[in-house]
Amino acid sequence: MKKNIRIDGLKFWVGRISLSVMLLFSAGQSFAQQDPLYTQYMENLLILNPAYAGSKDVMSLAVITRDQWVSMPGAPKTRAFAIHSPVKDADVGLGLSVLSDQVGPVKQLGVYADYSYTLKFRNRKELAFGLKGGVNFYEAGLSDLATNDPNDPVFANDINRSFLPNIGVGAFFHARNYYLGLSAPKLIENTINDNGVSVQNISREQVHFLFMAGYVLNLSGIIKLKPSVLARYVKNSPVSADLNATLVFDDRLWLGAMCRLGDSFGGLFQVQLTRQLKIGYSYDLPVSRLGAFNNGTHEFMLNFDFDFGSKKARPKRYF
Repeated sequence: MKKNIRIDGLKFWVGRISLSVMLLFSAGQSFAQQDPLYTQYMENLLILNPAYAGSKDVMSLAVITRDQWVSMPGAPKTRAFAIHSPVKDADVGLGLSVLSDQVGPVKQLGVYADYSYTLKFRNRKELAFGLKGGVNFYEAGLSDLATNDPNDPVFANDINRSFLPNIGVGAFFHARNYYLGLSAPKLIENTINDNGVSVQNISREQVHFLFMAGYVLNLSGIIKLKPSVLARYVKNSPVSADLNATLVFDDRLWLGAMCRLGDSFGGLFQVQLTRQLKIGYSYDLPVSRLGAFNNGTHEFMLNFDFDFGSKKARPKRYF
């Protein structure tokens, strides 16, 4: 019995250290380790692009909870909350987003306000420009990790950065059945590591450039196809992309598949329960050897539109 406990404990710490080291020493090279990923990003575009604020014509709230690589010690856990609304009788949108993310001993919490200004054209085409501003709270409990070298200076001290201000920009163009967006949610490369050890890869936040696009194709009277893409670029890293395709049945049931190139694949379904409420679930599996050590990724989504006014139906929105 003692032997089994010792082996299980060893597996726990090996997994925890491996994940933490992977996070810390690849943060400057891999977009996935600094900014969280979402499979159902199309329901939470405000987190990615401030120009999305106010684009739905009513106040809208989105909540996403994501548990990545389930059953692996120290695996990423992400919680996101976003709310935005147009300003009445003005071409302005306002939003607020809160993001909590934890990977092993590394935790960060971001709180951001969003502002957008929209230029309106004929046929319900709109082009919005957005600004994002807020702060990140970052900490890494490195001293609690078990390491091969107890004197390793990299893990000798915790990292506690209680105030990392940042700003972001974005543009978002949409019509009745398609959208295009470009954004950089964080423009300031704040210093993260301040423990006196020169570790280039974990010293700064990285600027992420995002491109997003989607189209809604009417296949029949009640069936629509919605392909979408989200591409990311970080300096010194290869471009990454999420490819999604979703079938919409009678504007009530959404069934889709996704592929994160070189990383994972999965499926999703969403249900429009009422005029205001939409819920969704997605499941991802990694394509790398990492898949043998976890039970995939679960993501839950809730979207609520505060649409209690006129009984007159609003134009359908699929993004």
